[in-house]
Amino acid sequence: MEKVLQDQCDETCEGTSQIEDLKESLIPEATAAGLADVFKALGDPTRVKIIYTLLQKELCVHDLTLVLEMGQSAISHQLRYLRNLRIVKRRKVGKTVFYSLDDEHIEQIFVQMLQHVKHG
Repeated sequence: MEKVLQDQCDETCEGTSQIEDLKESLIPEATAAGLADVFKALGDPTRVKIIYTLLQKELCVHDLTLVLEMGQSAISHQLRYLRNLRIVKRRKVGKTVFYSLDDEHIEQIFVQMLQHVKHG
């Protein structure tokens, strides 16, 4: 069957002369893997809720536990995951650690995808 599909493509598709240019400009493997990791992080509802909450306001772990009605260890685990991917950052004031989104790129990605989902 694969042979039949290949023959059909050869008969109907003349291809493009830009294949080599596309290959040369292909996203590097490490960059593709990093981008995939960010999208994996957005694939978890708890992490999405954390990101959405931090989009609105910088918060400490305790505040996040109250907003999301989850245990501190679960929130801390997710924050560590997000921090390792540079999605969130932390700021320490005395003994309290505050979390916020790492930069505006994360905000833009999140807001764009949220609008896409809400759009229907």
